[in-house]
Amino acid sequence: MASLRFLTFLSPLLLITLSMVDNTSRTEARRILETTLPKVPELPKPELPELPSLPKVELPPLPKPELPVLPKPEFPELLKTEVPKLPELPPFPHFPELPKTTLPTIPALPKDIKPPQSTASP
Repeated sequence: MASLRFLTFLSPLLLITLSMVDNTSRTEARRILETTLPKVPELPKPELPELPSLPKVELPPLPKPELPVLPKPEFPELLKTEVPKLPELPPFPHFPELPKTTLPTIPALPKDIKPPQSTASP
């Protein structure tokens, strides 16, 4: 009996507390949305001082590089010989043809499948 009284006393308090907590979060969200941020004053854009104009400097022409003449390389006599031919490979063996496997056929399902109707009354 005591537990029943406790539940009847506690359940309304619990509902009131939950509704207050939910309402508090809504009002806080509304407060955040309604607040206006302070306006930040715009700062003037800084102007850079003009750079003094400098005279163009002309560079002297570069001399053309002299490339040394390289002698033509001489290859030793061993590299000038012909490469020996490889022996011919034996013919590829002939394998008998294997019979092709056939997959079993899947029967086609009818397109108008309907669930069985029950004859039981509600």
